[in-house]
Amino acid sequence: MDLRELLSIPYLLEAEAVETEPGQWRVRLAYPELPGCTAEAAVVEDALRELERRRIELIVKLVEEGKQPPIPRKPLAASDPLWTARDLGLSDRVAALLGAAAPTTRN
Repeated sequence: MDLRELLSIPYLLEAEAVETEPGQWRVRLAYPELPGCTAEAAVVEDALRELERRRIELIVKLVEEGKQPPIPRKPLAASDPLWTARDLGLSDRVAALLGAAAPTTRN
């Protein structure tokens, strides 16, 4: 599987609200199938953005180290990991890796 396919794999998402101080709540999200891939924030959208950033960075790191991330199910056909990486403001290196894996089209 290439990087684009690996980044298109859907992972189970766990979410919970945690009280950090009396009356202070945060959202904690995790992809339990990706060890250590968690995020926490006061707003669910912020936590999800951070979780997605960490998912992409973790998978790219594993691939660069010659390791394969967990593949619990088939990649989504309609996924666009390059758009997601750019939307999350990930480094140009990640975008370049994904761009290199992009299929070419001719007009």
